[in-house]
Amino acid sequence: QVQLVESGGGSVQAGGSLRLSCEASGTISSFNTMGWFRQPVGKERELVAGVERDGSTKYGDSGQGRFSISRDTAKDTLYLEMNNLKPEDTAMYYCAADLYNSGTDYYAEHWGQGTQVTVYS
Repeated sequence: QVQLVESGGGSVQAGGSLRLSCEASGTISSFNTMGWFRQPVGKERELVAGVERDGSTKYGDSGQGRFSISRDTAKDTLYLEMNNLKPEDTAMYYCAADLYNSGTDYYAEHWGQGTQVTVYS
């Protein structure tokens, strides 16, 4: 059973930075893709960023420019570096593995429990 455990969320002032971590129970190289999603209260979950097995990355509109996804295969850990945070970045952030898409909508086979990020002005 795949387990993904996120950490690193919290409250931060606008303009600040946070780094989220996602530790996997297995070898992350075994996943075709991994990524980060977010879901603000009352809104749908959206892709923030994804990384393929070969290391190539993709970013959703919300992750473009200020966010950076990376991974450490030796530690089986996925990261999301978030800079210049804005109040609209406030959301629950989820780690995911084995992503797939239907058109422009992205989904995943495995999910973490999420970590809350709150950005205050």
